[in-house]
Amino acid sequence: MATNPSTYKFNHSMLRIKDPQASLKFYQLLGLSQINKLEFPDNKFDLYFLAYDSPKAANHGQHWTSREGVLELTHNYGTESDPNFKVANGNSEPGKGFGHTCISVDNIQAACQRIEDAGYKFQKKLTDGRMRHIAFALDPDGYWVEIISQNPVDKTENVKETDTETYRFNHTMIRIKDAEKSLDFYKNVMGMTLMRTAENAANGFNLYFLGYPGDKGVPDSSANGVNPVADREGLLELTWNYGTEKDPNFKYHDGNSEPQGFGHICVSVDDIDAACSRFEEKNVNWKKRLTDGRMKNVAFVLDPDNYWIEVIQNEKLKSRSNW
Repeated sequence: MATNPSTYKFNHSMLRIKDPQASLKFYQLLGLSQINKLEFPDNKFDLYFLAYDSPKAANHGQHWTSREGVLELTHNYGTESDPNFKVANGNSEPGKGFGHTCISVDNIQAACQRIEDAGYKFQKKLTDGRMRHIAFALDPDGYWVEIISQNPVDKTENVKETDTETYRFNHTMIRIKDAEKSLDFYKNVMGMTLMRTAENAANGFNLYFLGYPGDKGVPDSSANGVNPVADREGLLELTWNYGTEKDPNFKYHDGNSEPQGFGHICVSVDDIDAACSRFEEKNVNWKKRLTDGRMKNVAFVLDPDNYWIEVIQNEKLKSRSNW
């Protein structure tokens, strides 16, 4: 069977966590539900899969492999009781690479106030700095969670209510060394579409938002005049700082060597055997081929910065694994 990249989904992003109870409490406050849990007691770790799943959610009721906007939290047993354990959040050296996850909300002022009222800290509050339309909350491990608005920020200023059922897990951001190489890889190898570009020449960086258009297609209008993709899930934001591509010694941290934190992003595909054959034809670098090791139902491709991309079967399109 052939494979059709237009059916692929940017399924999930994986973060390692210290204490699952603390992390679940935080992400459930943001409105995410646990949609699956995989336990590996012999290997001493558990995987928690969280997503928006209310009737108003973009992927309500879908099998976890047939969704976009899933957050995978990896807990290695014992870290919760180790006072010296902490993850690298990706935003400082050593370990800079992954940047943040992002949720889009209905009324951003009310949403941020609710998070603050629950006792959580912010890397950047709405009122900090010049950018008054975004905030960054900190999860229990210090990972940054960007908060953006689905509605015009000036129109929601006096609204006191927020409905978490309307939230979206909008995007995951990673930093890239060479924009040309990464855009070519994610478009031509992974089959994504460039949905939006934000150029910030004054500050020396560009942001590229990619994803799989699916039934929604590529956006041509914006709800808030700034971000035409705020109502979506399953976007990948690539941040390119000008000049890094010219430095032969420059590289970002993939999150999987020490210090660890972010683990991978994951794409679910229509036919994993055919998809992996196509990746092979595209001469990808493999971290793990489908046939390697004991787990024959997952593969890992390396992107140009050596970030790991897991490849799994979309179980709605073809049954392969009972998970």
